[in-house]
Amino acid sequence: MSTKSSKQLENFPNPNPDRDYTIHMEMPEFTCLCPKTGQPDFAAFYLDYVPDQHCVELKSLKLYLWSYRDEGAFHEAITNKILDDLVAITQPRYMRLVGDFNMRGGITTQVSAEFRNTRWQPAPTITLP
Repeated sequence: MSTKSSKQLENFPNPNPDRDYTIHMEMPEFTCLCPKTGQPDFAAFYLDYVPDQHCVELKSLKLYLWSYRDEGAFHEAITNKILDDLVAITQPRYMRLVGDFNMRGGITTQVSAEFRNTRWQPAPTITLP
C-alpha cells in the first residue's frame, strides 16, 4: 500500500445508480498548517453525499487528505477546496462537507459547504403520526 500523499482522487462506478442513498464518511485525522503562523491545524471532516454515477475511492481520498499536511490553508478555503475536488471527481446528486477544526486561539471553527445538482430533488420527508 502506498503511503505517499497525492492530489489524485479516484472514483469507481456507483453499484446502485438508480437509487438515492447516502454515503457518510468520517475523517478524524486531517492536518494542515495555519497560513499565518505555520503551526499545525487539526480537524475532523464529515462527508455526506448522494452519489450519481460515481463514488469516491477511499484509498485515494486518504492519500489526498494527507497531501495537505504541509500546506498552509484557512479553514474556510480548505473545506471549500476539498468539496470542489470531491464534486469534480464524483459529480454527485448532493454533497455536504463539514470541517470541524480544533481550537486555535481559544476559538473552534466548523465550516460547512454544500453542493446540490440542480436536476436532483430529494425524496419527500416522511412524517409519522
